[in-house]
Amino acid sequence: MSPAEARLKEVRSDMTEAEWTQRVNLAAAYRLVAFYGWDDLVDTHISARVPGPEHHFLINPYGLMFDEITASSLVKVDLDGNLLTESQYSINPAGFTIHSAIHEVREDAGCVLHLHTPDGVAVASCLEGLQPLNQTAQLVTGDLAYHDYEGIALDHDERPRIQKDLGDKNHLLLRNHGTLTVGRSVASAFERMFHLERACTMQVRTRMLGPTAYPVEKFVIEKNENLVADRDRAERRANLLVWPPLLRKLDRLDPSYKT
Repeated sequence: MSPAEARLKEVRSDMTEAEWTQRVNLAAAYRLVAFYGWDDLVDTHISARVPGPEHHFLINPYGLMFDEITASSLVKVDLDGNLLTESQYSINPAGFTIHSAIHEVREDAGCVLHLHTPDGVAVASCLEGLQPLNQTAQLVTGDLAYHDYEGIALDHDERPRIQKDLGDKNHLLLRNHGTLTVGRSVASAFERMFHLERACTMQVRTRMLGPTAYPVEKFVIEKNENLVADRDRAERRANLLVWPPLLRKLDRLDPSYKT
């Protein structure tokens, strides 16, 4: 056994199999965010709740690029921000504010994903917000909330307002700031973010073509929004249909996320 394999075995011995599986999936999400060009140097963050009765969650070590993150390097914290695993890195304080707010009140928040992409921030900063201009946007708009910008999220007093504004929605535009999605699993949070980011990009491009988008009938918008309202179906689709090929893609590119 190599020193690296011995170290990994030691790390895994201190956690349940469920936690390790969650770590692998979360590390995969970080790598996929980097692959799609959604990362922002060492900023933005993805968290995943550790299975169990405690509201502990995993988040990135502050100072690693997203394509460096591995399952064993993720930091475990509690809702007070206490580090529960040894790490040479701290955690992003703004990231803790946002993610702890959601994990505190949403029992279904298995994963919370937050980005600062150019198109996502553009739409979040636009007065009209995200409009149901196309099929992709209509997968989002019926399950979308907004939170007004209060500055870099270092003030824990903001958490109740994040909680209130998000409510039971799974997509959030943080005004003048970025995008956020929630899922019962890493897989569903990631798929929701894929649709949200695509919808923002499509809106930016559509608006660049001129002031008038081709209209969509209201009943069609409602029909599409209702199709994705079944959250059990969304979880099955994400975990059975979307996530496995994404993991296979990562395994072909660089399987080190699993270490």
